[in-house]
Amino acid sequence: MKLGNRLAAEFVGTFWLVLGGCGSAVLAAKFPDVGIGLLGVSLAFGLTVLTMAFALGHLSGGHFNPAVTVGLLLGRRFDARDALPYIVTQVVAAIAAAAVLYAIASGKAGFSTSEGFAANGYGKHSPGGYSLTAALVTELVMTAGFLIVILGVTDRRAPKGFGPLAIGLALTLIHLVSIPVTNTSVNPARSTGQALFVGGWALSQLWLFWVAPTVGGAIAGLAYRYITGETGDEPLAATGQDPDTAVVHAGEQPVGSTRGRLPDLPRRGRPHR
Repeated sequence: MKLGNRLAAEFVGTFWLVLGGCGSAVLAAKFPDVGIGLLGVSLAFGLTVLTMAFALGHLSGGHFNPAVTVGLLLGRRFDARDALPYIVTQVVAAIAAAAVLYAIASGKAGFSTSEGFAANGYGKHSPGGYSLTAALVTELVMTAGFLIVILGVTDRRAPKGFGPLAIGLALTLIHLVSIPVTNTSVNPARSTGQALFVGGWALSQLWLFWVAPTVGGAIAGLAYRYITGETGDEPLAATGQDPDTAVVHAGEQPVGSTRGRLPDLPRRGRPHR
């Protein structure tokens, strides 16, 4: 796939993630009598990633998250020259999704982003009142765990066809644990879109939701190479990466692989003596 096509897929996937996940928190979490609550919001985030990973992951790799792009880059699953375009596209998509969500939510009388608008925060802006340190540790560790899952299920040696399911369930689990602490980011793009509409405190605390997830993703990328014994000297193709597209796909064969081909048969003619 050309870079432009892959960026389009990243835009749509990130847009869906932010609109579906944050939309569930803003519109449905506290709906009188039938609100979906913390469990429902956690499932919504997981389902957005699961559905778009199945729908578009084979086109762009299904990052939908700057921290994932960084983790895959350091895990030698992604080409550095495409990292910045991916990250910029993800952030723009998240802002667009937040704008659409704002247009919907503001259609109700009395709506105000001062109630949070699904923005991430710590201290008095943490849903459970957790400190800066608690928020930093949570975001770093949860993002690192998320990237380990992603790197593991997209490894060429992993069972094929189950990657999006595992990734979606992992994100659901992360939200179940960390919504009370930070409202769960593990995705700098998702945090940026919401913070721009909340302003004030959300923008002043946004730095944490770039630093912690990015560092967590980077640590996971390096750690996974250590776990698997990859030295970093192998070409990208040795990790199942197609160097022409530099996109991770579960089940992709490395360049030069003979898996799935018939073995070479001896030529007809006189037998060798």
